Amino acid sequence: MTDDGGNGSLVTVLVALVANGLLAAAKSVAALLTGSAAMVAEAAHSWADTGNEVFLLLAERRGHRPRDAEHPRGYGRATYTWSLVAAFGLFSAGAVVSVWHGLTELGAEGGEESFTVNYVVLGIAFVLEGVSFVQASRQVRGEAGRFGLRPLHYVVRTSDPTLRAVFLEDFSALLGIVLAAAAIGLHQATGDPVWDAVGSIAVGVLLAVVAVFLMRRNMDYLVGQASSPALSDHVLTALLGHPEVQRVTYLHLEYVGPRRVFVVAAVDLVGDDTEDHLAVRLRRVESAVETDELIEDAVLTLAQPDDADLRPQALGAGTR
Repeated sequence: MTDDGGNGSLVTVLVALVANGLLAAAKSVAALLTGSAAMVAEAAHSWADTGNEVFLLLAERRGHRPRDAEHPRGYGRATYTWSLVAAFGLFSAGAVVSVWHGLTELGAEGGEESFTVNYVVLGIAFVLEGVSFVQASRQVRGEAGRFGLRPLHYVVRTSDPTLRAVFLEDFSALLGIVLAAAAIGLHQATGDPVWDAVGSIAVGVLLAVVAVFLMRRNMDYLVGQASSPALSDHVLTALLGHPEVQRVTYLHLEYVGPRRVFVVAAVDLVGDDTEDHLAVRLRRVESAVETDELIEDAVLTLAQPDDADLRPQALGAGTR
């Protein structure tokens, strides 16, 4: 089965890792030289993002291993587990540190700062984060277009946690740079260092909101995210399109990884065969259905004669 989306997510994560690693080092140096609380928050933000990209690389590597006897439905759920760890890292190493540092700096006396250093580093950071965000946005727009969704709607609903994480982390990074620059600018204009501390807190709150959202979405997929009507229709159409399937009376879909579902269905096969022949035909249909890039594993049973037929009837666009 092909997985072009998975390859795209890997490239997106690698671009983000390089950008965030460079920025974390630059911001840390600027924070040491200037003592800016907002810059400390931005350094913590970039270090958290860098660590997150490492976890997301693990998610991509562990989640895309081929299925085996011990894991007949693959390792896709590992992607959600490692992405959940990455989101928690963003919360603890980024949000908590930034808010705590800002609060401790609220009553501190300001010293001499080199505002120019901060502006230069933030400007470079905006460019590098922009490059990473463009890569993530390009992948989001391409995949959202395939399913007829708006890009932001796709980011919320996609089953690909690494793409969602990189896109939202890059977006929050750009917004965080704007908040930090505004805080440093107000400090420079008023001479009051409290604005620097407020900027640090604002960056921390922003990171907390993004991290909590990412954690919740990964938990949704780990405990059982409902499939969209469009995805159900896609699988149902694939089943009904097989020449040996006359009708489908039951269909259950379960996400087992990014763009991967486990299918359980009750079908009525064409003709009237003996039980042993029916078992062979069912296995043959299962194997054929599993060639679909979205279906990791399929288990088919025979339908009851009086069960109602299922028909494709998507209520709107869906996502995978």
